[in-house]
Amino acid sequence: MSGRALFREPRRIRRGGALTLVFTGVLVAGAVTGNLPGPADRKPTAGSTQAAAPVGRHAEVAEAAKAAMAAGTSPVEAAQRAVSRSGDRWGAVYSPGEYEEFVDALDGRYTGVGLWARERSGRIEVTKVGSDTPAADAGIRAGDRLRSVDGATVDGRPVTEVVSLLRGDDTDESAGTTVRLGLQRGTRTWSETLRRVRLSRDTVTADELPGKITVVKVAAFTKGSGDEVRAAVRQAPAGTGIVLDLRGNSGGLVAEAVTAASAFLDGGLVATYDVEGEQRALHAEPGGDTVRPLVALVDGGTMSAAELLTGALQDRGRAVVVGSRTFGKGSVQMPSRLPGGSVAELTVGHYRTPSGRGVDGRGITPDLEAEEQALQQAGTVLTGLGR
Repeated sequence: MSGRALFREPRRIRRGGALTLVFTGVLVAGAVTGNLPGPADRKPTAGSTQAAAPVGRHAEVAEAAKAAMAAGTSPVEAAQRAVSRSGDRWGAVYSPGEYEEFVDALDGRYTGVGLWARERSGRIEVTKVGSDTPAADAGIRAGDRLRSVDGATVDGRPVTEVVSLLRGDDTDESAGTTVRLGLQRGTRTWSETLRRVRLSRDTVTADELPGKITVVKVAAFTKGSGDEVRAAVRQAPAGTGIVLDLRGNSGGLVAEAVTAASAFLDGGLVATYDVEGEQRALHAEPGGDTVRPLVALVDGGTMSAAELLTGALQDRGRAVVVGSRTFGKGSVQMPSRLPGGSVAELTVGHYRTPSGRGVDGRGITPDLEAEEQALQQAGTVLTGLGR
């Protein structure tokens, strides 16, 4: 993990005591869902491997956890209350088990059955089935309706709750356990009992479309995804343009986003950020492809590290940005280990695009607004750039 933990930007929802992290497109049954944390006890600087001593609010949260342990009460709950009082929108406290789950997520690993789903008109619909997964082996297909999980009806429930039901604990112990799904396809209804397994998530995919267009989809910035983007660009057929699809990408490892930027830039500034008042900068590596026409495709689920990448490509005139305004998550979190082994992550600063634009609370405004048929719009723009 050394040198890869920069910022962590999760969108968290707690229901019934269970922590769920959410992408715009939710990967069901033990997903890598939401933005991803870096290992604890690291400063959020590029290449840092030094331990970060608790300072400021980190020290306050650590003291709350320590006092709770001395009093025989829960240090995690005490730390959570301290974070809540701080007003830090993105601050959070993780139990050791939850944090271990996030570290696994950094490597693109999860426990589940391999379904993506969304809520539509109060119903849960399967949107994608991973290849070589229990769901695929059972013949489940995109478009199928998920009616129940282990006998519990899911109609009307938030997708986040359905994720929690399907994934189990999303730990190694969950692998091998079973989950019973009630499904519907047209007028046919049936049940499938699937066994959860440990899976690897492909966060970068590349597809060739008619018109000499290569779509590079980045679902999240997990470990190695930056190099995968660079490889996809190098392997794209000569004469093709690139659509970099960042829709629903809620962030992850900023170091990987910077590596992805290096696929399209010949060095230079990607972003600046501050940590407790200290200004720092992130730079692309030289040698990227600066010739191919490039469109960055974004939406309201494009967050944090993905926004950082989008802002860099837009500010430096490397890409035309198409879609809808991005989420607006541009803050920097620093993790630290607490007494009892839990981890607190608190906001310590914000990042800016190369031109100095702040992203937090504002997002990135696309050059061309497009919601319906956004990919087709991106292709049209790309064709014009090619000419």
